[in-house]
Amino acid sequence: MPNPVSFRYFKISPEIIQLAVMLYVRFPLSLRNVEDLLHECGVDVSYESVRYWWHRFGSQFASQIKKRRAGGMQSSNWKWHLDEVFVKMNGERHYLWRAVDHEGEVLESYVTKKRNKKAALKFMKKAMRRYGSPNEIVTDRLRSYGAAAKELGCADKQVTQRWANNRAENSHLPFRRRERAMLRFRRMHSL
Repeated sequence: MPNPVSFRYFKISPEIIQLAVMLYVRFPLSLRNVEDLLHECGVDVSYESVRYWWHRFGSQFASQIKKRRAGGMQSSNWKWHLDEVFVKMNGERHYLWRAVDHEGEVLESYVTKKRNKKAALKFMKKAMRRYGSPNEIVTDRLRSYGAAAKELGCADKQVTQRWANNRAENSHLPFRRRERAMLRFRRMHSL
């Protein structure tokens, strides 16, 4: 388990740091807007401090929230939407496999060079090891999903109805916008 967020050597209380980072991440606010909101609450910090806190603690807060959400949802209607998308990196075709929950949150992503049963199995095992088994797995009609689900023993949970996987398809849209803006990806790290 990763270490909890350490606020050691910071003079401002952890609640204020967490509030500033959450305001910046959750709402469409600029750093200066967050500075103004905190100033109205009586907290005098610079926008550079907010930027530093976001850079230092943002990913840790996001992982904590994701774990909390995933832990709470496993008991309720836990539905996954699995999909793959073609990605060109350095002129070569790769496949980005993605698992999206029923609220549209991207749970897991995995890049492979092939789109076969072995790749689907590895992706599904990775997602299940991290988040547990879902109540329902919504996929498109790619046969490698069915073969992988059969091997994992969750073939009865798979749903392949028409338009059922729209949530996963729509989660690719921001990714495609970023890909167009960057004029293709150069390496896997930039995904």
